[in-house]
Amino acid sequence: MRLFRLAKIARVGLRFGLDRLIVEHDPTGRLAWPLGLVDALFFWRDRTQLAKPAGARLREALETLGPIFVKFGQVLSTRRDLLPDDIADELAKLQDQVPPFPPDEAIAVIEKSFGRPLHEIYASFSREPVASASVAQVHFATLFDGTEVAVKVLRPGIAPVIAHDIALLDTFAGLLERFWSDGKRLKPREVVREFAKHLDDELDLMREAANCSQLRRNFAGSELLRVPEVFWDFCRHNVMTMERMHGIPISQTDRLREAGIDLKQLSRAGVEIFFTQVFRDGFFHADMHPGNILVSTHRASFGSYIALDFGIVGTLTEVDQRYLAINFLAFFRRDYKRVAEAHVESGWVPKNTRVDELEAAVRAVCEPIFDRPLKEISFGHVLLRLFQTSRRFNVEIQPQLVLLQKTLLNIEGLGRQLDPDLDLWQTAKPFLERWMHEQVGWRGLINHLKREGPQWASLLPALPRLAHQALTQATERNADAGEELARLREEAAASRRLASAAVIVALAALLLAAWPYLQS
Repeated sequence: MRLFRLAKIARVGLRFGLDRLIVEHDPTGRLAWPLGLVDALFFWRDRTQLAKPAGARLREALETLGPIFVKFGQVLSTRRDLLPDDIADELAKLQDQVPPFPPDEAIAVIEKSFGRPLHEIYASFSREPVASASVAQVHFATLFDGTEVAVKVLRPGIAPVIAHDIALLDTFAGLLERFWSDGKRLKPREVVREFAKHLDDELDLMREAANCSQLRRNFAGSELLRVPEVFWDFCRHNVMTMERMHGIPISQTDRLREAGIDLKQLSRAGVEIFFTQVFRDGFFHADMHPGNILVSTHRASFGSYIALDFGIVGTLTEVDQRYLAINFLAFFRRDYKRVAEAHVESGWVPKNTRVDELEAAVRAVCEPIFDRPLKEISFGHVLLRLFQTSRRFNVEIQPQLVLLQKTLLNIEGLGRQLDPDLDLWQTAKPFLERWMHEQVGWRGLINHLKREGPQWASLLPALPRLAHQALTQATERNADAGEELARLREEAAASRRLASAAVIVALAALLLAAWPYLQS
């Protein structure tokens, strides 16, 4: 199977002249001779196809190779640090429009998963799919209690195809790292592994259901975002049943206006939803293209966003969140020195990097974009300039933030569509400043004590016993060493002082945690 796929990839690559593309963008020139020989051997190729721009040839080749390569091209289009501008622009045009598989196959998957006939699982089931993607398709159905649901069914036989394609992508990425001068710094193999991890997640619909449930819980009671309910009794690893959501696709702006939706408010809400997911929750929907977002027209949730398709989500650690917040706020305040210092402190650039030089480079990229409406700003272009700057200073690209970059580009597209005059900076800045105030200073300390107080309280009773055990063991080991014993006594005194301080802090934490109840 792998040899067959490899032969197909080689055939498609030759057809679309990808060997020439590699030579054209190889800064070392080491591949010119062997690939030139390939070009001479296959002189019979269609010259009209080879005359197309390099980016168009690559895009068409990925479309020919199938949905997994199309999806990889979509992800790669956000990595403008890896690609020239013309190729990245072409890859951004890729659309994952996959023909649906036969309804009988979908029904067979459902019946095998639940071990009983379809009519015993759903009261009604629409045979024709309403949506089809690379790994699954969706059918509408009704439960026996009358609840309308959407049923997502995994594409049969997709797992081995994905496994083979990922293995081949990893091989190609390894060649890039070996022969491309920037390969090791930009870590294309890590990009492929990150892509593979998220594809694996998409192959387990129970994981997607859990992502959906988590996001729904995070926004419980919110007027900004609605997330469908998951019906766990009707979910398996290859079947997911969730609440059917009714709304207008966010790309249909004319229908939104006719329904009375305020597009400017909608665009601002989209920005707030994104930053809430990233900085409050550290858990964000990472596939926010227009096909996955509806706008509710129901009276109780009029104008709210509706999220769909939870196969790809991103997570951020507290360190990632803090680093991003510092950089965003520094950008908003035009404090380019702080941006440069944060890069050095995080280890993203070598320690010997001159902060003033990095500061000047970042200023040259970012200063021109401020005080301008979104319609006049290309964030793709800004990212490209920043990546070019990062190459000069040997910045190591962080694979865990690739999804965040992709989501930011999705947000840009939504913002342009809904309100070209949206001021993204002014919309996001108050939220980030509020978040930072909650993380640092007295408010941050109080919040931290509230979070850690219960754990400290559970450890507090054990402190004297643990300290006594440690001192006893140390004393027995050093009974004959008078000087060491004196040192241990000093440490014991210090331990008692530390225990006293811990008691005070823990009591303070408990008091803070209990304060709302004491007041009531």
